[in-house]
Amino acid sequence: MNVEYINPFIEASRTVLKQITGIDAKLGKIFVKTSPYASDNILIIVGLTGKIRGQAVFAMNQYVALDIASSMMGGIETVELDEMSKSAISELANMILGNAATILYNRGIGVEITPPTFLMGENMQISNAKMKTICIPLLLGDNKQMQIDVSIVE
Repeated sequence: MNVEYINPFIEASRTVLKQITGIDAKLGKIFVKTSPYASDNILIIVGLTGKIRGQAVFAMNQYVALDIASSMMGGIETVELDEMSKSAISELANMILGNAATILYNRGIGVEITPPTFLMGENMQISNAKMKTICIPLLLGDNKQMQIDVSIVE
């Protein structure tokens, strides 16, 4: 997969996380995932269409999701994933992908994004037929992590 496709996701995620939540995300070691793969219990999926096609999957555990939702709501402690906190986390994914799409567009790569889909459950597995998946781990401090799995049809 072309690194020119991945860097905008890294740049957008770090910028938006800092602006919206105040979290200064550090980049972990990027790696390739083979399908099918197990995932955390909170997923937000956003589709990609246009010059590149595929999807971005934001994966995190419930503790991280609650922390992000609390930060997005001005520090109000969130103790459960209610509709408001699910909406906040989905909107964060939407903002990150919108920002990444703008960066790609400015580099001559036209991309459209779909509305985010929020999934929550145990023992989830993701299978991406015919797509290579690059995992972008974002270290959020205090052993907290969010992964962005970018899968693109080559």
